[in-house]
Amino acid sequence: MDGFTHYREQGADMAGSVEQNPAPLSGLRALDLTGELGWLLGRILADVGVEVQKIDPPGGDPGRNMEPVLEGPAGSVSASWVAYNMGKSRLDLDLSTEEGRERFLKLASEVDFVLESEEPGVLDALGIGWSVLREINPSLILTSVTTYGQNGPLARVPASDLELMSAGGAVWLTGDADRPPVRMTLPQSICWAGSYAAVGTLIAFHHRQVTGKGQHVDMSAQAGLLPALVHAPSFFDLLGENPMRAGGYLVGRNINGAAMRNIWPCRDGYVTWAIYGGAAGRQSNRGMVEWMDDNGMAPESLKNIDWSTFDVATVTLEEVSEMESSIADFLETVSKAEFLEQADVRRLLGYVVSTAADIATDEQLEARQVWSEDFVPEVGKTLRFPDGWLKIDGVRHGVAISAPGGEQ
Repeated sequence: MDGFTHYREQGADMAGSVEQNPAPLSGLRALDLTGELGWLLGRILADVGVEVQKIDPPGGDPGRNMEPVLEGPAGSVSASWVAYNMGKSRLDLDLSTEEGRERFLKLASEVDFVLESEEPGVLDALGIGWSVLREINPSLILTSVTTYGQNGPLARVPASDLELMSAGGAVWLTGDADRPPVRMTLPQSICWAGSYAAVGTLIAFHHRQVTGKGQHVDMSAQAGLLPALVHAPSFFDLLGENPMRAGGYLVGRNINGAAMRNIWPCRDGYVTWAIYGGAAGRQSNRGMVEWMDDNGMAPESLKNIDWSTFDVATVTLEEVSEMESSIADFLETVSKAEFLEQADVRRLLGYVVSTAADIATDEQLEARQVWSEDFVPEVGKTLRFPDGWLKIDGVRHGVAISAPGGEQ
């Protein structure tokens, strides 16, 4: 049965004055069998115009009950489930039955993508794995998003977000150097896995456009976290050093071991800014001192620094500590809004540390039209959600803008 068949059908005016234009992948279709680990993959494809049909077991996706839940006059549903599955139609299908499998294979023979996140071997055991799918639809792209990939000693090992973040190296680098590592506040492994799975899927789609042949895309959530470590693996490869977590500081930029503070308390929250090197860094440092001086809070020691010759790599720990002490006192007197305004005026390399409330009212995001409103039948009310992250030739695309048969 159909569930949330394109929430967006009931939000015809949500796109405002956005120009009507086909989304990049309009006309393509996908079957989405994924659980939480692969939800974002289907959402990204829907964002760029793919018609995504979510295939759930009878009774619906168990993820609908995950906390936190949204409450409304019609009931409750998981906030994460709604966020990652907007823009998809839904079909309950019992793949444990022959009838359900036959119907799935019929659908799979007519679509462009199949997305799944089952333990390796599960689809093969059901008779609907890659060897069968490629026979009935040679141009099909199958994308598998699993914890550790399709092969290797951990291929069939389940993992939570904490386990994946740990296995991928991110937990080791999270927290303060003088304390044990800590977990991320909110789950992130599913976002990295889904994002890179989408990249792999679109590369396979390009390959199909050139050759006419489909491919099986194998996405390991553990491997997908490695880019989150940025250059940390290079330290070990090139220098034999195992980077340590540094909390709110920047490390590895100074031969004397000085760490540059990067997160600062301000009057109503936190901002990010650091003493930098290079041309842009020197301008940022100079701008900060000039701002402090305009407010009578710049000590002579800061005003006397020749920023044109300042070298962040050779400054001593004592010098950094003295500079940062005065800067910390000043930043505690300014608001996030004041910092953001002056960062633009004075060319400071910094930004506010945004809360969820800040993001909801962010002027830049409003200007980019990233928010849409849509009716969610599971709770019986209209919700606001991020959408339209993609613009091509100035035209915004997203699940609320490119609904099949829906108004723009």
